[in-house]
Amino acid sequence: MSERREKAQVLDESGMARAITRIAHEIAERNKGVEGVVLIGLRSRGVELAQRIAARLEEIEGVKVPVGALDITLYRDDFGKAANQPVLRRTEIPFSIDSKKVVLVDDVLFTGRTTRAALDGLMDLGRPRLVQLAVLVDRGHRELPIRADYVGKNLPTSTQEAVQVFMSEEDGVDRVVIYESAEA
Repeated sequence: MSERREKAQVLDESGMARAITRIAHEIAERNKGVEGVVLIGLRSRGVELAQRIAARLEEIEGVKVPVGALDITLYRDDFGKAANQPVLRRTEIPFSIDSKKVVLVDDVLFTGRTTRAALDGLMDLGRPRLVQLAVLVDRGHRELPIRADYVGKNLPTSTQEAVQVFMSEEDGVDRVVIYESAEA
């Protein structure tokens, strides 16, 4: 594994909060409110982002939006190819997604393969009316024809860089950082 070094912090706590607020407003606007809207976060940081977006939507619309968590490990197209054993986590969606407006929430959109796996997993759980995608960071380099409906920050990167989202719930701090490979 190559060593990486921090290149730049691109969002701090207040920047992340602004991006989440903007995403929540855009979700409410595009869906003409939040009736029938559910948020499903992708493990792990997508779940925390979905919870924060839901809290903002409740402040904005006065309605509690259901939040679920989806583990896409078994749906990945690289499952079984990785040297490390994947960590399976629970999918927790305590509501029906049938005929709902599902907003998938993830921290970083890169190749699109995680989103493709999430769509496969979602379709095994029901038939939503529509599916939208919200991401905190879109870094480009798509390998599949997938785009986000809601983006907190567009962040052009090189393929030698990595983007890491830190969230206080998991990491004790809110920030988004670009790392550069030590070999680059």
